[in-house]
Amino acid sequence: MSSSTQRPDPPYQRIVAEIRGRILAGDLRPGDRMPSIRQIAQRWGVAVATATKVMATLRDEGLVDAKVGSGTVVSARTTHKQPAGRATPPTPRQAGVPKKALNRKHVLRTAIAIADVEGLDAVSMRRLAAELGVGPMSLYRHVANKDQLVTEMVDEVFGESELPVPGPDGWRAKLELIARRQWLLGRRHPWMPRAVSFTRPLLVPNMMAHTEWTLRALDGLGLPMTTRIREALTLHALVVTVALSMADEIEAEQETGMTFDRWWLAQRKRAGELLNSGRFPLLATIPEETVSDLDGLFEYNLARHLDGFAVLVADQA
Repeated sequence: MSSSTQRPDPPYQRIVAEIRGRILAGDLRPGDRMPSIRQIAQRWGVAVATATKVMATLRDEGLVDAKVGSGTVVSARTTHKQPAGRATPPTPRQAGVPKKALNRKHVLRTAIAIADVEGLDAVSMRRLAAELGVGPMSLYRHVANKDQLVTEMVDEVFGESELPVPGPDGWRAKLELIARRQWLLGRRHPWMPRAVSFTRPLLVPNMMAHTEWTLRALDGLGLPMTTRIREALTLHALVVTVALSMADEIEAEQETGMTFDRWWLAQRKRAGELLNSGRFPLLATIPEETVSDLDGLFEYNLARHLDGFAVLVADQA
C-alpha cells in the first residue's frame, strides 16, 4: 500500500506519540505533572474518551503513573532516554505475567482507585481493562456497562462505612453520626457526590441501608414518613453540597497544579484592592482561612440544620 493510500493513525495514537516523544526526549521529566484528561481533550480537540485512551496507553507503556493528590505524573522509570526506534519495554501486563482471576470486588476496587486519583471521567471499561491487564470483554461478566459500573462503585463505597446498631442515644446524635460518616466517604472518594442523584436514586443495598438507618433514627418522634424521608434526603443533600465544593477544589488543583493557598496568594493583590476600598467593610474582617475550611463549613451547616429540625421535632411533642 502506498503512503498516499495509507490510513492516518487514530487520533489517540498521534497524541500518544507526541507525548511519548516529549518524555523520552527529556522535555517532560520524571515527576512532572501530566495534562489532565480534560486538558488533553481541550488541547488536542478530541473527545474525553479519546483523551482517556491516551492516558491509558501511556500508563500501560510505563511512561506515566497516577499519584494520589497530584493526578498523573511522568514515571520515575523514564529517567534514561531510549535509543530511537527501540520500543518501550513491555509492562508486566503486556509481558504476559500471570494474572489473578477477576472477581467483582477486584474490578470495583480498581475502578474506585482510578476514580479516587483521576476522577470519574477517567473510568471507562477500556481504561479499567488496561489497568487490570485483561481484555475489555472480560469485564462484561461482572458489569454490563459503565453506568452499572458506577452504580456498583457507589454501593461499594457506601459499604465501607459500618453503621452501629442501634447507634448513639437520641435522634440528633444519630443524625450527626451518619452525616459525618457520609462526609468522610466524600472526602475519601471525591468523585462519589457527583455519582448520586436525588430524583433518580441509585437502588443499591449499601446506600439504601444508610437511608433506612436514618429513617430508623427518627423512630418515636411522631413524624409522618413523608417528613422522615425528606429529612433523610435533606441531610444527605447537605453532605453532598459541601462535598461537591471539595471535589471542585481537588479537580482545580489537579487541572492547574495550584493549591488553594497558592491561588489565593495570586489573587491577594486584587482582593486587597477590593477589600481595602471601604466598600466591603464586613467582608474585610473575615479571616482568610474561613473560606477554605470546608470541614468547618460542613460542621456549621450540620449544626444549624439540626437546630432547625429540633424545632420541628419539638412541635410534634
